[in-house]
Amino acid sequence: MQVVREADYWGEGKAFIRSVDPLLGAIIEGREEPPLYSRDDLFQTLVRSIVGQQISSMAAAAIWQRFVTLVGGKVTAGAVGEQDVPALRGVGLSSRKAEYILGIVTAWPHLKTVDFDSMSEKEVRQELLALRGIGPWTIDMVCIFTLLKPDILPLGDVGVVRMIERLYNDGEKLSKSECAEIGERWAPYRTVAAWYLWRGLDPEVVDY
Repeated sequence: MQVVREADYWGEGKAFIRSVDPLLGAIIEGREEPPLYSRDDLFQTLVRSIVGQQISSMAAAAIWQRFVTLVGGKVTAGAVGEQDVPALRGVGLSSRKAEYILGIVTAWPHLKTVDFDSMSEKEVRQELLALRGIGPWTIDMVCIFTLLKPDILPLGDVGVVRMIERLYNDGEKLSKSECAEIGERWAPYRTVAAWYLWRGLDPEVVDY
């Protein structure tokens, strides 16, 4: 993973989570490293999030590797823009996801001029929801993995919800509102909590 910057709240966030939640604190003790980093690459995060929508992490990783090979090893708007829908479908993407990705290429001249780092979470959502194929989960991934927003709990993520159910409800199903209520204890560091929920579920590091 190419590291550009680490979340400056990470140490404080871990200490806070440990203080309010022994169960999640135990996961931090067991799988503390690595911390969350950003590569400051909005384009790649958007594209990789589209690839990963509504499929397993294993399937997403396989498609992503084929996608990266297709575009010559570097995921840029220029390289991706040289592809068409049939070529993108050839690596395992659906036609719709291929269209969404090419839509990101088309929007990129505007997106790269937007100062997302200075925006509130609400402003980021308003900007990105205008893009076809970009929904709340993808925006959560951008807020976590690119912008390093500190208080994001992505309840559209199956892994996060599954781990909340495992830790706090003996693996039984919980509603989104019930998961959100459990997550209130982690504010204002719900991003840190989400990271370690993922780490507790899977030893492989989540990366968008």
